[in-house]
Amino acid sequence: MLLSLALILIVGFIFSSIFSRLRLPGLLGLILTGIILGPYCLNLLDPKILSISADIRQIALIVILFRAGLTMNINDLKKNGRPAILMTFLPATFEIITVTILAPLLFGISTLEAAILGTVLGAVSPAIVVPRMIRLIESGYGKAKGIPQMILAGASVDDVFVIVLFTSFLGMFQGNGFEIFSLLSVPVAIIFGLLLGVLVGYILVKLFKYFHIRDTVKVLLILSICFLMVVLEERLKGFFPISGLLGVMALGGIILKLYPLLAKRINTKFSKIWIGAEVFLFVLVGSVTDITALSEAGITVVLLILISLIFRMTAVFLSVSGTNLTVKEKLFTAGAYTPKATVQAAIGSIPLAMGVPAGNIILTVAVLSIILTAPLGATFIDLSYKKLLEK
Repeated sequence: MLLSLALILIVGFIFSSIFSRLRLPGLLGLILTGIILGPYCLNLLDPKILSISADIRQIALIVILFRAGLTMNINDLKKNGRPAILMTFLPATFEIITVTILAPLLFGISTLEAAILGTVLGAVSPAIVVPRMIRLIESGYGKAKGIPQMILAGASVDDVFVIVLFTSFLGMFQGNGFEIFSLLSVPVAIIFGLLLGVLVGYILVKLFKYFHIRDTVKVLLILSICFLMVVLEERLKGFFPISGLLGVMALGGIILKLYPLLAKRINTKFSKIWIGAEVFLFVLVGSVTDITALSEAGITVVLLILISLIFRMTAVFLSVSGTNLTVKEKLFTAGAYTPKATVQAAIGSIPLAMGVPAGNIILTVAVLSIILTAPLGATFIDLSYKKLLEK
C-alpha cells in the first residue's frame, strides 16, 4: 500500500505538471496516471487501495464541496433563483430522455435499459466543475451575475437527482417497479440535507466563538462532522432521504454567512488539503475506468454521447433564458455543464454486475464519456472563462 500511495502521488504530480505545461488541465494527467497504474493496464496499485477507492474519492468530494460552501455567497446565488433551480434537473432530464429514445434505435436494447444508460450518462461531475467554479468566484469572473455560483449549486444537486433515478430504474429492472416515492425523495433529500448543514453550521459557529480552538483543530473537527453527515445519509437510506453532501456544502455556506473571518482562514487550509485530495480523486477515478470496455466502442457510442450533450446544452440555454446573461455567458454556462467523471466511474459497472443485458454497452458508454467529456469540458472552462465572462 505504501508503494501504491507513493506511485499515486509522484507519478500523479509528474503527469499533472506535464499536462499543465502543455496548457491542458492537470486532471487529465491524473486520470491518465490512474489508467496506467490501475488494474486494466500495468496493475501496480495494491488491491487494498482499490478496495477503499470509493471512500477516498468520497473524502475528496467532501473537501471540495465544503470549500464550495465557503466561497458561495447566498445573496449572489439568489440573483439566479429560477435558473439555478432549473439547472439542478432540466439538463439531466433532457439528456436522459434523449438517450432513452436513441439508445434502442442505435443498439437494439430495451427502453428500460436505455433509461438506465441515460441515468449513468446524465450526471455532471462536481469533482471537475466545482473546483473550477471556486477559482472563478475567487478571481471574480462571472461573479457579479452569479454565474459560477449557479453552476456550482446546480452541479452539486444534479448528482442527487440522477442517482435517485438510476436506483429507481435498476429497481424496475429487478422487478420492484417504479415507486413515486423515489422521485418525491429528491426534494426531501435536498431540503433536509441543506437544513442539516445549516443547523450543524450554526452550532459550530457558536462553539468556535465561545471556545478558543486552533484553526487546524477546527478543520479536523469540521472534516469529522462532514464525514458523519455523509454516514448519516447512508444509515438512513431506505428510511428517510437526506443528502449528506449537500449538507456539507450548506455547512460551509452558513459558516461564511455567520463567521466570514473564520471562513476565509479555514478556506486557506482546505485549499491546501485539496492539493493532495485532487490527486487521489482523479487518479483513483482513472484506476477504476475499465478501458478494456472500449473494445466495444464504435462510432454509434460516440454519436450517442455527442447528441446527448447537445440536448443537455440546449436544456442549459432554456434554463438561463430570460435572464440578463449575454450570449457568451450562456455559452460558457452550457459548456461548463458537460464534464463527466466521478459518477460514471462509480456506477458505470453496476448494471453489468447486476445482470442487465445491456451492461457491456452501459459500461462502454460510461468509460468513453469520461475519456471524451472530462478533458474537453475541463479544457473548455480553463481556456474560455477569460474570454466569455466579465471580471
